[in-house]
Amino acid sequence: MKHVQKTGLLLVIDAVGLSTLEYLMANYPARVKLPNLSRLGLGRIVLPAFRKRLGPAAGKAYAARVSQVSATADSLVGHREMMGVIDHRTYDLFNDGFSRAYLSELEKRIGRKTFFNKMAGGMEAIELNAAEHERTGRPIAYASKCDPLIQLAMNEAVIPVPEQHKIADTAFALAMEMGIPITRAIARSYIRNEQGEIIRTSNRHDAVLPIGQKTLVDILHDNAVWTVAVGKTSDLVNTAYHAKVKLNKEIFIDPALGLRFVHPKKKDTNPFSIQGTINALVAAHSVYRPKGTFIFSNLVDTDSVYGHTRDVEGAIKSLEEIDRTLPLIEKNLAKGDLLGITADHGMQHREDYGYHSNEPLPFIAYRKGFDAKLGGLKTGLLPGLADIGSVFAQYFGLHAEYKKIVKL
Repeated sequence: MKHVQKTGLLLVIDAVGLSTLEYLMANYPARVKLPNLSRLGLGRIVLPAFRKRLGPAAGKAYAARVSQVSATADSLVGHREMMGVIDHRTYDLFNDGFSRAYLSELEKRIGRKTFFNKMAGGMEAIELNAAEHERTGRPIAYASKCDPLIQLAMNEAVIPVPEQHKIADTAFALAMEMGIPITRAIARSYIRNEQGEIIRTSNRHDAVLPIGQKTLVDILHDNAVWTVAVGKTSDLVNTAYHAKVKLNKEIFIDPALGLRFVHPKKKDTNPFSIQGTINALVAAHSVYRPKGTFIFSNLVDTDSVYGHTRDVEGAIKSLEEIDRTLPLIEKNLAKGDLLGITADHGMQHREDYGYHSNEPLPFIAYRKGFDAKLGGLKTGLLPGLADIGSVFAQYFGLHAEYKKIVKL
């Protein structure tokens, strides 16, 4: 008899909180086509004024509005709370860049001078300074407009990717030594395409604040549930995974799946993450894993490509493409498998930039072959996004251990 292997997939649509979605819909004049998310219950949890635009919602999935408990709206904080880590600390931004003492010591340690050292959006900093960086080999150092971190942008043809990663690790370690309150140091890798246009790649590397406690990923890993990170989840919840998937070349995208790039210049990375997620699902059912598989995936484009740039149309088109691929994901779920869909924070569109926001977030849970009661899995047992982890912990029979790690 074939062994039935449990598979749980948590899919994070980056920066699309419910207030953000409602803002996007209010500022997009055409029809918004999200039939699959609507079928899974999205239309039940937006404000009433937007429900008709999403169409009828079926009743086979659980859908709710959840609010983050942790203090800071940040990708790292949001993803960690989903895995049971509640962080009440607050972090300040670096409006004036970083101290000369910090950068001087960093330059000694990495053997390269840095330059720029201002607060800026990611693409803004790179586009302003790429020519100088490529001429001198100096990393572009800049402070994020919405996260407490240092970013170091580098062209892969100028500074090899392994050296970029070492630079980020060194920058983070030094900040910890000097008591500088950052959550991450990011090596922002980019390339120039054949037309000379700048494209950020998935070779970015995040050196990250230690978690300081067990997470759901650790509990699953320690109990022989195969754990897979797709996209940037392993950078944010930086603990032990059995596999990390970061595709970045178009040749790895299966043409038969019909995955599409939304950005006219193919600056989006969601097709790689969706392909990686499908690959992980296929492996979950074809490779012997007696305790099952947990897949933790992030779709980042609604944050990095269309969120901070306040591109309403691009964000909607990206969401519609995610929606269009959901049947491909569902097709690769077996009866009883659990799919969760959520967001890590919202995106507030201000005049100058898109800023992360703490707002109600969607939590959709669908168990193939079951109704909205999810075969007896309970919701509302733990606060905030930790309740998402609670549902997955129950699914794998490890809720008692998970509940112990959630520190209110």
